[in-house]
Parts: sequence; C-alpha cells; structure tokens
Amino acid sequence: MASIFKGDINLKIISKGGKNMSEIYDVVIIGQGPAGLAAGIYASRARLKTLMIEKEKAGGQIVTTAEVANYPGSIENATGPSLVARMVDQAKEFGAEGVLDTILDVELEGEIKVLKGEKGEYRAKSVIIATGANPRPIGCPGEKELTGRGVSYCATCDAAFFEDMEVYVVGGGDTAVEEGLYLTKFARKVTIIHRRDELRAAKSIQEKAFENEKMHFMWDSVVEEIKGDGIVESMVVKNVKTGELTEIVADEEDGTFGIFVFIGFIPATKLFEGKVDMENGYIITDEDMKTNIPGVFAAGDVRVKSLRQVVTATADGAIAAVQAGKYIDALEGKEYGK
Repeated sequence: MASIFKGDINLKIISKGGKNMSEIYDVVIIGQGPAGLAAGIYASRARLKTLMIEKEKAGGQIVTTAEVANYPGSIENATGPSLVARMVDQAKEFGAEGVLDTILDVELEGEIKVLKGEKGEYRAKSVIIATGANPRPIGCPGEKELTGRGVSYCATCDAAFFEDMEVYVVGGGDTAVEEGLYLTKFARKVTIIHRRDELRAAKSIQEKAFENEKMHFMWDSVVEEIKGDGIVESMVVKNVKTGELTEIVADEEDGTFGIFVFIGFIPATKLFEGKVDMENGYIITDEDMKTNIPGVFAAGDVRVKSLRQVVTATADGAIAAVQAGKYIDALEGKEYGK
C-alpha cells in the first residue's frame, strides 16, 4: 500500500492512477467530509469492501472550522481538522480504502454502478453520494478577482492575515456570527453586514456577539461591489431599505481590510443532474438516505434536509452505509437464489 498525506490526514490508496476495472467494490463513497467518512467507518466496519473517493482532501467544510462546540462529546475544544483526523483514522482502522480522483461521469443504473474519474474507473454494487456543498459567493463585481486578496470564505484559513486590522463578515446565520467571533481574536474590529435588521443565528450565539466589544453590526445592508488593485481597498454597501450607497475605504495605515463571506452554500451536485431526482440542486432521499435509483444513496449537506450540521451529516452517513449493506444483501440473495 502507498500512503497519501494531507496535513494530519491520510488514507491508504492502492494506486494514484485509479483502480482496475475488474475490481468491484461493495460500496463506493464520493466525498470525504463528515458524511462520507461516517459512511466509510460504518461500511468498512460491516466488512463491506469500501472505497472513498475525494478530489482534494478529506474533511469538507469542517476543516475550515476553528471550533466544533456543538458536536456531541466535543468538550475539549475540538477543531474541525482534529475531528476529521479522528474520523479518517477510524475509517483506516476498519479497512476503508481511499483515493484522490475527480469523478467526471457516473452510470448509476443497473446492479453495477460505474464511476469515471480522471485517473481511472470504479465499479461498485452501491454508491453513496456525499459531495457536500461549496460556499455561496456574494456575486458582486470585484469579488472573484479579489478572492484570496482580501475576500475569503474561511476565517480559520485567513484570519491571521488581518491581525489588528478591520474585517467585515457578510451574513447573519450561525456560521457568519461564529466565524465573526473567531475573527475578533485577530482583528481589532469585526463588522457584520446583514441584509436584515436582526440576526438569524441561534440566540446563544447572538448573545456572545452582542457582548463582544469588538463586534459591530451594519443592518439592512448588502455588498454591491468590491474594489481594489490586486488587493481589497474599498467596497460599496447598499442599504436595502433606503437604497443609499456607502463606500467603505480601507484605513490609510492598513491599506486593506478583510471581507469574509458566509451566506450559505451551493450543493456540489452538477455531476448528478439528470441521474437522480433533485430539488433546488439538492438530492432527494427518504429517511433511509435512498435516492430514486436502487443502490444509490446520498448523505450530508448534499441532500434535501432541514438541518445541515456535522452531527446530522455523520448520522446520514451511518444510515446510508447500513442501508447500502442491506441493499447488497438483497442483491446477493437474488443473485444466489437465497
């Protein structure tokens, strides 16, 4: 076996060039966030031949989270990366295999599913889709050009760049306010820009924010444009009630400021359009994580659900793996006349 390392996270792989088409897995999991890793743990522990495919690195959105305070048992200030590292170690211990590859096409009908990647093709009796979601951009002029140059979607990744500077957080939900609080450890001032006149975050989180002297709020406002020559220098903010435009310019001594965007996510499901039933881009499943295609399951943020948190993602992954096992048992029963 070879090993592939991503920080503290590694999964054993058979080869960097994909798998032999003659090999058929019981379960192939697309994605290695909490949902995919939980599915890998449960599937491999059940002695199912399991392969997890990830295009970049294990962890999904949680690896950008500084603190995971609402995950049961996380009382020792667990971080996203540390929690994921434990999940990866568990999956490895039970025998799950992993490979880095980008899946380009899928054939999900029939008893043997085929996944076509850049490095190889993979066949399986069942597939668990756990591709998660990606940060939703503001969509304003200048945002794309200045991403990584002052515009960020990850406080954990980029907070240190704005030590003793001003930063702005766009959004008003749990993630926006929690990440804003984290940014106060670095920035001298954190201003939340929210399109409404009150936050949507949980009351307990709001209380912490209102009590923090570094936290400030810009209500009924949206970002219309971000400006700068190679780095963020100013942004135009619009009051949605009055229509008034205000340009916020970087402090002369700082020369720039940070804009952290937390306004939701876009499901990573383009690959499955026309392959499985969806609603607003999210995959439709029943309570057993079953899609409309036999042997195909979905878990985590990628599916239609009321709550998208680490705890619900891991629960989805566990359910999907157990149901995949039951599906395979039924398949083999039919195949062997049991």
